[in-house]
Amino acid sequence: MASTSRADTPQASVWLSRKPVPKRKGDAEGGALDLERIVAATVRLLDAEGLAKFSMRRLAAELGVTAMSVYWYVDTKDDLLEIVLDGINGTMVVPDVSQEDGDWREQLRLLAVEYRKMLSSHTWVTQLLGRYLNIGPSSMAYTNACLAVIRRSGVGEERITGALSAVFQFVYGFCTAEGLFMERCNAAGLTEDEYFKLLMSEVSERYDYEESFKEAVDLMESQSALTREERREQDFGYALDTVIAGIEAMRDR
Repeated sequence: MASTSRADTPQASVWLSRKPVPKRKGDAEGGALDLERIVAATVRLLDAEGLAKFSMRRLAAELGVTAMSVYWYVDTKDDLLEIVLDGINGTMVVPDVSQEDGDWREQLRLLAVEYRKMLSSHTWVTQLLGRYLNIGPSSMAYTNACLAVIRRSGVGEERITGALSAVFQFVYGFCTAEGLFMERCNAAGLTEDEYFKLLMSEVSERYDYEESFKEAVDLMESQSALTREERREQDFGYALDTVIAGIEAMRDR
């Protein structure tokens, strides 16, 4: 049987590591270096440049330190990204699940809206979810709130994960498509509305599209009075209400 070295075995999660987070502060231009500052700089870079361009060397340059200074606080880039992911999850507002008379529908809606806000504000997060276990303290606090709310809905224990999947996989898919479309607009140097108008102009010049895809063309034209952001907000709100109503209907069946 072939042996597997420790280097070939991925760490399950930085949160399961027994190694304590170092407290030492080094010198860096603009203030002392610590994990909080490293995480904040990482988020800034990821928001500005995306995950593909991120590197520990680029981060060190942003902080004004050597790459080895950063590695004193985290063992690997993966460890850092997992810590950053948990920090981003900590920005989501959760309802007070201790309120026994709280409306589970409104609480579930709040959780979904906060999840969307987080994913839309940091489009790179969708690429990290699933790559890591996401079991940091902030992530688990959010998960616990979701479980408390869905249990209050009266859904059977065996259907809890399915009900939550219906909500949060919908939000994840919605935000992933939203982020990719924004990237396409940015690459073209256009706003979303400018890109949509350009698309409509090109479609209108294609008579084969007008004949073969009349339903889709008519729908696009009917939405032209709204901005892309307004259309998205309406679509998201209606779709989310439909999912929550579906959970309630399935529960009653």
